[in-house]
Amino acid sequence: MNILNKYTTFKLLLITLISAVFIVYPNIACLPWELDFIKGIDRTYHLLYFAVRYVFFCILIFALLKANVQVFNTQSFRRRFWNNFIVSLVAYITFIGTTLLVYPKGTHFGSILVFQFFVVCFLVTFTGHTYLLYSVQRKKEQEIERLKMENLQSRYDALMNQINPHFFFNSLNGLTALIRKKNDENTLTYVNKMSDVFRYILQSDKKGLVTLEEELEFVDAFFYMMEVRFANKLEFKVCVDKEKLSCKLPVLSILPLIENVVVHNRIDSEHKMVVTIRLNEQDELVVTNPIYPKLSPPETNGTGLKNLENRFLLLMNKQIRIVDKDDLYYVYLPLII
Repeated sequence: MNILNKYTTFKLLLITLISAVFIVYPNIACLPWELDFIKGIDRTYHLLYFAVRYVFFCILIFALLKANVQVFNTQSFRRRFWNNFIVSLVAYITFIGTTLLVYPKGTHFGSILVFQFFVVCFLVTFTGHTYLLYSVQRKKEQEIERLKMENLQSRYDALMNQINPHFFFNSLNGLTALIRKKNDENTLTYVNKMSDVFRYILQSDKKGLVTLEEELEFVDAFFYMMEVRFANKLEFKVCVDKEKLSCKLPVLSILPLIENVVVHNRIDSEHKMVVTIRLNEQDELVVTNPIYPKLSPPETNGTGLKNLENRFLLLMNKQIRIVDKDDLYYVYLPLII
């Protein structure tokens, strides 16, 4: 309904004017021949009669189109046809009565005029029925899209809810270690950084895609927490051009990768961990770390990386790439430029 209503003054009028030309075409074809037999002032009257007939059909077609769009909402083609037939019959009788009263010399009340009114009735019925089917189909498509969006939002919310409890539990380990050492200054700095990190995570449910700059600012605060937690045995190197900071990726994309490094690797004096974050020539964010497998397999179900893969598919329709090569672990995150 909204499509036609939006263009009522233009689209419907244009359709009406063109349709009316086709309807009165037999009269247009006969007009030169009729004028040869009419002389004087009667020629003017006959031309006016022809113009009035064209305007009458314009008004009838326009009114029927509006009625079929806004009033005749039935999905039964037969019922819609009878509604249009009744209106057309009343219009036919009105046209004949008015013509006989105003211009008794008017002609073509027989088969041609009946045929014209029947064609108007059928074409308008067909147009109205087609538009109704289109509207119903369009509403179904919009409903399907709405349900898809709700489903995607629910899946996204579920994925985000998996991140928060897991991170909150792990981040308290570093704070506990600082409290035991009674290092008030470092503890205060750690709490401030943790506050920034928590704020970002708690606001992440309102975000889908964020700029690389936002994500790296969060990562910077998180890096401090991790470096304190592992007593400088964990180091981070970030090498990203400022020109690329406007690129976008799903919020909290780097967090599960860092946690994955901690969960699966030994990090101690003999196995210092250096995590590198850079951009490659394909404008992918590459997170790299050496592999120092733990002596006993960690208790994990791989939720972090699966979560990350699902969010990239959900929000960007792109896949991350994971490469295990030469004792180095690479994760390639596609970006939106």
